[in-house]
Amino acid sequence: MIKKVKAYLLKKWWILLVAFFLFSIIFLNISFSTNKVLVNSIGFLYLISALLLLISGSYHLYIKKWFIAITQLASLIIGFITLIFFIVFLALYAPTDTFANNLELPKIVNLEYPINLGYNQNLRAHKSDSIFSLNKNNISFQLYNSFQPGLFEYDLWLKTDKSGYVYIKAFEITKETELSSSELMYSTRLEIPNTKGKFKKFGTVNDFTIYEGDWEKPYGTRFEIWFISTNGEKNIKLLEKNYVIEGWMR
Repeated sequence: MIKKVKAYLLKKWWILLVAFFLFSIIFLNISFSTNKVLVNSIGFLYLISALLLLISGSYHLYIKKWFIAITQLASLIIGFITLIFFIVFLALYAPTDTFANNLELPKIVNLEYPINLGYNQNLRAHKSDSIFSLNKNNISFQLYNSFQPGLFEYDLWLKTDKSGYVYIKAFEITKETELSSSELMYSTRLEIPNTKGKFKKFGTVNDFTIYEGDWEKPYGTRFEIWFISTNGEKNIKLLEKNYVIEGWMR
């Protein structure tokens, strides 16, 4: 089987060139996507195609098939340089996120602002004693600004007779657009043990990101807290709360 694949790739050496440039183009187009699973998957395939092209080019160089070797290796170098150039160019000169450009803050709902702790690098260490000592007798949710706009942390007070975990869903209020849906279920997840009927405080230790929007372009967002028990019962929405936030500048 290996010999057949090797013989096929040697005879059809141009297939690796096509694959490399195809994955280069796809990766370039999705490199700024908020779907990290997709970006990482295409990035992995891009690196694999580049590695195979390098191996093939080196092998043809070894057996002195100069035209094929030079074509493959030169294409690999040119492809890398071109990709790096376009990524740097887009990062420096591409328009910023326009998601929030025409959004207005809704006037018919109660909106709060995240507690701003000064955008410190160590968010938890800069919380005031009054925040640390907060006690609640009902389910409550508090959002905090992290060290840059668009990056957040949160605290949650709740009681439960089941073990499981919670996570956040977020929606822009006026258009009901779900925000960073591929990320939040994992980046906002907190493990919740059985509290045995007592209210306890749980909080993030790492920030999570809302990608939609840009700095200094605030918009209304509904944060929903969902609970999933370890016994496989149906997901339960515990509460929701509206905040004015800004998206993270990419």
